[in-house]
Amino acid sequence: MVDRNGWERGRSVPTGSPREPPEAFVEQANVTDEGIYEAFDEEWPNCWERAADLLSWDRSYGTVLEDDEPPHYRWFTGGRLNAAYNCIDRHLEAGRKTHAAIRWEGKQGERETYTYRDLYVAVNEFAAALRDLGVGEDDVVTLYLPMIPELPIAMLACARIGAPHSVVFAGLSADALATRMDAADSEYLVTCDGYYRRGDAFNQKSKVDNARLALEHDVETVVVDRLGDELPHVLGDDEWDYHDLREEFAGEEVEPVSRDAEDMLFLMYTSGTTGEPKGVVHTTGGYLAHVAWTSNAVLDVEAEDTYWCAADIGWITGHSYIVYGPLALGTTTVMYEGTPDYPDRDRLWEIVDRNAVDVFYTAPTAVRAFMKWGEEYPERHDLSSLRLLGSVGEPINPRAWEWYYEHIGDERCPIVDTWWQTETGAIMVSTLPGVDGMKPGVAGPGLPGIDVQVVDDDGDPVAPGQTGYLTVDRPWPGMARTLYDGDDRFRSEYWEQFSDPDGDDWTYFSGDAASIDEDGYVTVLGRVDDVINVSGRRLSTMEIEGAVTDADGVAEAAVVGRSSETAGTEIYAYVSTENDCDPDEDVRRAIEDAVESTIGEIAVPAEIVFTPELPKTRSGKILRRLLEDVANGEELGDTSALRNPEIVGEIQSESGAVDADE
Repeated sequence: MVDRNGWERGRSVPTGSPREPPEAFVEQANVTDEGIYEAFDEEWPNCWERAADLLSWDRSYGTVLEDDEPPHYRWFTGGRLNAAYNCIDRHLEAGRKTHAAIRWEGKQGERETYTYRDLYVAVNEFAAALRDLGVGEDDVVTLYLPMIPELPIAMLACARIGAPHSVVFAGLSADALATRMDAADSEYLVTCDGYYRRGDAFNQKSKVDNARLALEHDVETVVVDRLGDELPHVLGDDEWDYHDLREEFAGEEVEPVSRDAEDMLFLMYTSGTTGEPKGVVHTTGGYLAHVAWTSNAVLDVEAEDTYWCAADIGWITGHSYIVYGPLALGTTTVMYEGTPDYPDRDRLWEIVDRNAVDVFYTAPTAVRAFMKWGEEYPERHDLSSLRLLGSVGEPINPRAWEWYYEHIGDERCPIVDTWWQTETGAIMVSTLPGVDGMKPGVAGPGLPGIDVQVVDDDGDPVAPGQTGYLTVDRPWPGMARTLYDGDDRFRSEYWEQFSDPDGDDWTYFSGDAASIDEDGYVTVLGRVDDVINVSGRRLSTMEIEGAVTDADGVAEAAVVGRSSETAGTEIYAYVSTENDCDPDEDVRRAIEDAVESTIGEIAVPAEIVFTPELPKTRSGKILRRLLEDVANGEELGDTSALRNPEIVGEIQSESGAVDADE
């Protein structure tokens, strides 16, 4: 069956029986009541009071949900609060001044610990400095910083004074920074002189200078001196040194600005279908309640934990589950500036061991890399402190899940395989680790209160095991409220595909394809638009990659389309094998057999290119766009976001795909 978009549909996706969580985990879990799903359904939407109760409110809300103008739902209306107060001040008032809030691990081996008192001082001093520079309530402040403590400090300082922040990933280009600042009408920027990339000093200030030249308005800029004498820099007009400002306002205290629950907390730009980045707006009350509740219920975070989300704050995962979620609960959150394999491939496990990390949350891309490197690296360290493992960012294939479960979790740590998006703000699909069984490679059910459906072209639920569109049929607290550049785009991209424009019922279209089994567990298959058109049929790249990585000896893979005048579009698979596996004809045949048996002959790659690594950003994402350029013999785009740019040349020489018409 082929749908109106040419999406190949109807393939059965089998799943097995749930694997029950260990009893020892369940005994201590934050959520263990199997009736929680039914309770949330019966009490909806007032069930979300449980999330709101995790926060401190300046003024109580009057209504949990107002939905008279869908999709513009309003959560906790009438309530007022401040995010920085919830993440810092109230923990001091509860006697936790000396409890570690942030443990930072620098790329050069530096270590810093900020207690909640230290964080309070830093945030207040910088909030006072921002206010002195002219930042007022509702002014958007752009943050262009790597993974250093000054980034969450700046986020919380903005929240303290009621100024929304817009974090731009430090690896993005000057043009990307300028585009986002222009779109947000942002006149304030916090950045740094530079940062380390695999031990080498990298000049961030030069990108900032170029971005400022591209803007038509003046920008007040604060610069963190990260590199010192390694990279001397000069401050020009309207530029200020971060540490000088902190010193100038040493000891200052700023009263947290009470914000309406629906006031914007932050703006985050994400990729759009038109090519123009979308400014996703998240508000204070609903978002903070949702990330606090999911940190507690899904990630099982407790105040006494040392918790590590190995993501980058430049993306939504870092916002929700490095900064706002764990700090709202008063826990210790770990920040790591480096990459998983620098200076050695056991770097992450050394950090887990030394910090006695309780909960570890990372991406399947990283897990596949760990699996490729081999179990000898985690075996060097004591990982017995771990209680729960998490997966985020993309579907995790069963082989990687099993490796993660066995070699990192020692078969005693449940794995929560979470699905959510920038636009959802917080986790939407996952098992509750103290309630639900796990299925390797399967995310799980919609969380309590989250009405997840997998539907066909007409919006009707598909049969168990069949593929369809992943949608959400009820609003949720962490949902984006609109896009900064207008409601029309917000409606057209997310709400119109399956909604009745003249009715009261609205359905959120995630843009992902999925299947759902007889137990209500969702398997996410990837983006609907992440497809390759082969002989008139659009095949999911994620589904093909999943089949490739199921072949013995394969660690990870990336699939792209290559244009050919004679064959139309061909499938190119770039494959990295496990450390102890030589890429040979046996592996090639195993890949072809796995794809044919899982999807069909039409999806078998025309070319399999073996490579020691895949090109990845510093946040661990595979940059498939570059691989598509290589396959089609096109000029490469911007490689500045790569942590391993040298691998692109190696892949070019290995692939031989210089001329797309060969």
